[in-house]
Amino acid sequence: MTQRTLVAASKAHSSGVTVVTATGELDYHTAPELRAAVDEAAFTADGTVIDLSGLTYCDSTGLTVLVTAYQRAQAAGSPLALAGLSADLTHVFEIVGLDQLFTLSPTIEEAIRSLRR
Repeated sequence: MTQRTLVAASKAHSSGVTVVTATGELDYHTAPELRAAVDEAAFTADGTVIDLSGLTYCDSTGLTVLVTAYQRAQAAGSPLALAGLSADLTHVFEIVGLDQLFTLSPTIEEAIRSLRR
């Protein structure tokens, strides 16, 4: 059996935006790692970007963690954007309607700019 791994971390960007990065496979077994990074993230008025450019896989549990992050951002009054979704993950977001909930950008920098609009 292959060990699935996910590395997730939160850090402040020079713009003041909090950037949460997730790299690896996001599934039932690894979702707690991203959930912990989201819990530790500072959801401020400057906004938050979740960088998913390093994801190689995401299942429904991962989508649930992202929706929970959205709910937390809304409660905190913090704009939220997702960056770096693969074409496959973007397609999944479109199928389930999450592209209507989240602001999706190809890069962190573009996501930060989208928060300023």
